[in-house]
Amino acid sequence: MMSEQLEVGQMVFVADGELGIGAVREIREASSEFVVNIQNGGDFVLPMSAVKEVHFGKVVLQVDRLPDDVRSALRHPHDAEIPTSTYSATDPDDGTLKE
Repeated sequence: MMSEQLEVGQMVFVADGELGIGAVREIREASSEFVVNIQNGGDFVLPMSAVKEVHFGKVVLQVDRLPDDVRSALRHPHDAEIPTSTYSATDPDDGTLKE
C-alpha cells in the first residue's frame, strides 16, 4: 500500500521506527521496479511489490517479498558506522529480518 509516490532519494527501511538501511536510487516505471542502495551492500533492483508503504518520505519494504541476496545484505547495513554493532535488519515476525 503506497500512500505517497516512490521518489529517488527517499530513505528505505525494513520497519517503521527502525534505522534506515539505504535509499532509492532509481525508479524504473516501465518495468515496475526500483533500485535501492543498501548500506554496505550495494545496489539491488526490486519489484514495486516489495514496497509495503511509502509515507512521510520514507519507504518501508515488505520483508517477505525480498530476495535472499537482499536479505543477506540487510544483515549488516551499519557495520561501517558502528563496527561493534549487533544491529541487523532481520526478523520477519516483526517486519524486520533479525538473526
